Parts: sequence; C-alpha cells; structure tokens
Amino acid sequence: MSNEMIFGIHAVKAVLASDPARFIEVFVLKGREDDRLQPVLDELNMLGITVQQAGRKALDDKAKGASHQGVIARVKAGKQYNENDLDAILAGKENPLLLVLDGVTDPHNLGACLRNADAAGAVAVIVPKDRSAQLNGTASKVACGAAEVVPLVRVTNLARTLRALQELGVWVVGTAGEATHDVYQSKLTGPLAIVMGAEGDGMRRLTRETCDDLIKIPMAGTVSSLNVSVATGICLFEAVRQRQG
Repeated sequence: MSNEMIFGIHAVKAVLASDPARFIEVFVLKGREDDRLQPVLDELNMLGITVQQAGRKALDDKAKGASHQGVIARVKAGKQYNENDLDAILAGKENPLLLVLDGVTDPHNLGACLRNADAAGAVAVIVPKDRSAQLNGTASKVACGAAEVVPLVRVTNLARTLRALQELGVWVVGTAGEATHDVYQSKLTGPLAIVMGAEGDGMRRLTRETCDDLIKIPMAGTVSSLNVSVATGICLFEAVRQRQG
C-alpha cells in the first residue's frame, strides 16, 4: 500500500478522527501559533505520532505549491473501494443517496464534490477508474475532511455499475442540457443515484442511455453551464429538500 501526503487542518483532523494508525509523520510550520491547530498537535503528540517543525519553503515544496495551512502529514493510503464494495456500503440503508461523477478529471472539483456529498449525506461517490481525478493531496484538502469519510468507489465499467444499482432498486438520474424537465420538477426521493457529467462534454453516451431520467438546472443568465461542483451541490441539496419534505 502506497503512502500519500495530505495537507490542511481539516484533512489532518479527519484522519485523526477516523483512522489515526494511518499517520507516518507530520510536519508543522515552525513558529506557527494557531488556535485551531494546537488541539490537533496535542492529540498527535498524545498518540505518540512524530510532529516535526519545518520552514515555509520545505512545506511549500512538500505540498507542491498547494495551500497547506501550515500542516502536512505523510499517511498510509486510505481504503480503496471498488464495485465489489457497493453491496456492503448499501447494506441496511433504506433510502441511500449516491453521487456518480462521469469524467470529472480536476482534483479540485473532485474534492469539492466529495465535500458536497458528505454535507448532503450521500453514502458514496462513484467514479470510473479510467476517467477520473485521483484522490490526491489537493482533492483531500479541498474536500475539507470529507475524503476520509465518504467512500470513493472506482469502478471498471460505469454503465454496468449503474445497471447493477438499478437492479437493487436505485433510481438513476443524470444531468444533461437536453433534458426536458429541470431538477425542481423531478422526483428525487427514495434510493437515488445522481449522475453528473464532465464539464464541457457532459455524461458519456452509454452513461446517459443507462439513466432512468434526465434533468437539467434552469439557467437564466448568459453562461451556458455551471462549475460541476456547484451543479452537484444544487442537485444533491434539492434531493435533500425533497427527502426531508
């Protein structure tokens, strides 16, 4: 199992809460005094995890220029999920909400979508193995800890996985510009998977054809589309609103 770097207070706190055995070493900015960071450092020290002080340039180099908030950790890679894990993830869930990303290749967008999924109570985020951003330090940082708690399921064949979900009674709704009705007119209750396509290209043809329903977000301005993580948030939270109602 490979090691990975995570950075930012939220990402470090999330690993601390979910699986502290993953920590190998932690680097903190020399002289940094931060009320949010200190309890994290205290807990790491209590667990006997090595915390080393480092200069800003050393931290910047480790984070490859990404924003690290003065803390970086080298951790063992988290659990990797694939299609064989979906039965266990869905077991006992009465009305599961899933997010499917078909071709989101920017780690910033992947991280933001994971954060949205966690906030909306989604049980998993499903991505194709070959057309998706990696869950790297950048994605984890943007996810603000969600990457450590929401299973990211990488599947070999997305259309086949969607058909398997349909056989389990999950309604699969895709987002597409050519949809005839919008997100606010659609039924988003019950076991549900919301499929978001790549920015620009949208969903692939086979993914689109597998969906039970297609919806769109009504657009009033001059721009023709939204950033995928913003669109994801809108669709997920409309589902949340309907499910609470």
